[in-house]
Amino acid sequence: MFSRLCRRRLVFDRPFSTTVLRREAPPNLRSSFDSAKARKPSTAASPPPELPSPGWYRYSPWSDKFTGTLQTRVLLQAFVYALLIAGATNYVDSIFFPTAQQDAKPKYASPQEVKTAIQKLRDTFPEPGRVDTNPDAVRTAGSSENSYHPASAHSVIVRVLSTEDVVKVVNIAREFKVPVTALSGATSLEGHFSGYATGSICIDLSGMDKIIRINEPDSDLVCQAGARWEDINQTLKDQGIPLFFPLDPGPGATIGGMVGTGCSGNTERRRPSGSSTLQARHMALQPLAHVEQTVVLPTGEVIKTRRRSRKSSAGWDATKLFIGAEGTLGIVTEATLRLAPALPTRVALAQFPDVQKAVSAVQEILNTPYGAHVQCVELVDDQMMDAMNRGGLLDRAYPVQDTLFFKLQGDETAIDLTSKTIKVLVKKHGSTKFEFARTEEEADNLWQNRKYALPSTLAAYPGKRCWTTDVCVPVSRLPELVLESKKDLAAAGLSSTILGHVGDGNYHQLLLFGDDEEYAKVKDAVHRLVYRALALDGTCTGEHGVGVGKKEYLVEELGLGTVALMKQVKKAIDPYNIMNPGKLYPD
Repeated sequence: MFSRLCRRRLVFDRPFSTTVLRREAPPNLRSSFDSAKARKPSTAASPPPELPSPGWYRYSPWSDKFTGTLQTRVLLQAFVYALLIAGATNYVDSIFFPTAQQDAKPKYASPQEVKTAIQKLRDTFPEPGRVDTNPDAVRTAGSSENSYHPASAHSVIVRVLSTEDVVKVVNIAREFKVPVTALSGATSLEGHFSGYATGSICIDLSGMDKIIRINEPDSDLVCQAGARWEDINQTLKDQGIPLFFPLDPGPGATIGGMVGTGCSGNTERRRPSGSSTLQARHMALQPLAHVEQTVVLPTGEVIKTRRRSRKSSAGWDATKLFIGAEGTLGIVTEATLRLAPALPTRVALAQFPDVQKAVSAVQEILNTPYGAHVQCVELVDDQMMDAMNRGGLLDRAYPVQDTLFFKLQGDETAIDLTSKTIKVLVKKHGSTKFEFARTEEEADNLWQNRKYALPSTLAAYPGKRCWTTDVCVPVSRLPELVLESKKDLAAAGLSSTILGHVGDGNYHQLLLFGDDEEYAKVKDAVHRLVYRALALDGTCTGEHGVGVGKKEYLVEELGLGTVALMKQVKKAIDPYNIMNPGKLYPD
């Protein structure tokens, strides 16, 4: 009908001032009318011939009943058709193309509805301290002094103790459309646990810190999301169980946060599977360590992502779906973790005149038969070594040079052979110093002080603040990234320290500033660092996660198609967008 309408032409019989619109018949009918006129000439007294009313003459079944002018009739009918087409198109889009409506902002609870939700939470958890609206507490729960991204205080904190508690909170949040954010270790640097401006509920999982079950014969354990990785390893050691959790992030990190950001830490190289066969690799992360999860979905439903068996080919590996999702798809409340044999370790130190030589040495070492005994290897630049010396946490000072820390794992024979191989190869690549920690206490001090990079840096630069960020590149591109970044910071007049996981190319930079002018320079330097890593086929973050601070880079890194797919998954699982909104997904 619409195309037929478009093919009709309106012509003018008179000048504009007295224009009369008439319909023009199609050529076949027009010729028949003309021949009829020729056979019967018209006279002045004869009325003009009337055009027939075939189907083409009528614009719709009701058009000939309209008493207005033809022009008004056409305009009105076109308007009606436009409304019908727009409505039909919108309906088809909503059914077959739901992504077209994904970016529409959801409607969250009003201030009064937030208050009502808080009262319902108090009724649900009447015990003292379980529901907290103290202004200082909700502000602290929504921000970190080590993060420099926009943050908002939460409206309320609910301290949960079980999966059932989390379900109750999520159901209330869904009822009133109040955003929820999970919090456990509060070690995030990218704004993951900040509140939402219109009001939000902080689900504090730090009280869910129990180890539920240790399955020593299967080399795994089940724990709650608030359990800290250090406490897990200490418990295994105290119980005399010769196993350990092989991921090694920063101090205070919890299992829930590690799952949410997909972090691994420095134990990223190779994990021996036994004292005699040392060929199994521990490739930095996640599926090897996190086997199964218990997750509370936005609907309040509780799911298990898979079974505890070592392998499965039954459908999707849903465990991976929640690794790196940053609490935007659901709240992980329990996890089954793979454990590794706890073999003897030794710490060695090698120093180099520059980063290029250090990384080249590591690449050759890890590709030898003894590379499997290198549990992890860390790069600390000369500025970080200076900060560690001045921080006062070491029992002696070390030369201020780019330094590698090796942690070797295996029996005495394996460690001895590995150390000899390392000593030869680091010397080949220009090492100026190689030594083992002389005592177990010295080894612990060296390793732990390297892990306390942030407090060491702040202690060495009193009065300064520190912006900590991370990127990751292919290992072969790490020297280029480090050298270019150091040149960039020197040109900007900024001080920084560097810590890198050389085994997987993960690179942490701590940038110091003292005033607003330096802060602006640091912010720009972080931006350049990220794009430098992306240009080297790397990622905007290797461990810290995206959160608020890195989401602007996600399209550049993953592409529009991948980000659109992520948003579709988010929309399907969390249609009201109540799970940690404003994080991970680009605006």
